[in-house]
Amino acid sequence: MKTFQDVFKTPKPIIGVLHLKGASDEDVKERAKREVAAYLEGGVDALLAEDYFGTYDQLAWLLEYLLTHRPNVPVGVNCLNFDSLNFELARQYGCDFLQLDSVIGHVKPRDEVSMKAFLAKEEARTDALVLGGVRFKYQPVMSAHTLAEDLQEAKSRCGAVCVTGDATGAQTPLDKLKEFRSLLGDFPLVICSGLTAENCVEQLQIADAAVVGSYFKDTGKDTGDVSPAKVRTLMEIVKTLR
Repeated sequence: MKTFQDVFKTPKPIIGVLHLKGASDEDVKERAKREVAAYLEGGVDALLAEDYFGTYDQLAWLLEYLLTHRPNVPVGVNCLNFDSLNFELARQYGCDFLQLDSVIGHVKPRDEVSMKAFLAKEEARTDALVLGGVRFKYQPVMSAHTLAEDLQEAKSRCGAVCVTGDATGAQTPLDKLKEFRSLLGDFPLVICSGLTAENCVEQLQIADAAVVGSYFKDTGKDTGDVSPAKVRTLMEIVKTLR
């Protein structure tokens, strides 16, 4: 597996999410192209293709599009609810990283051995960096272990830990962010919900990176359209922070 430093060469990288929104297949594709352009022109440090609104076929198309028109930034994938396809797509399209919404604590305790074996098998034949969620939004918490114990084990299952608030677009609570940082030490920590221009300085003083989707929309919600102005605004603040 690539390391966090292998993939992200810039401190405090911001990863822009491509949600695959659209009223038709053609609309999804044309919208995605515009969003890629807006993100790159606005200065984001990486792109994450995700079938949040779209289908698997549209996700594969987007990865093919990015592969053909290779941007000069890392490209990642998140095929929601199908971790095995995440690894397969990352291999097929040469993704630099992939995101798994949870790598520990979301399955029955008896199934943790299977989860660990699955991840070990896939990671052995995939060089993409794995961003792995722990106590992630919408994921059940079924762990028989403490957060500290799960985070320690997560270090062996991914190359960076993802942390969120309770819902899409919800700010990751500072107390939660600080607790994760304290327990992880210098292991890479990525914010995956709720980063905004207003809180990014405070939050990125703790975390190492952020995946941003909702804030970049004109409405501030996941259902909105990517706003080039908001992309530029956030990236200007982050560049100053660096």
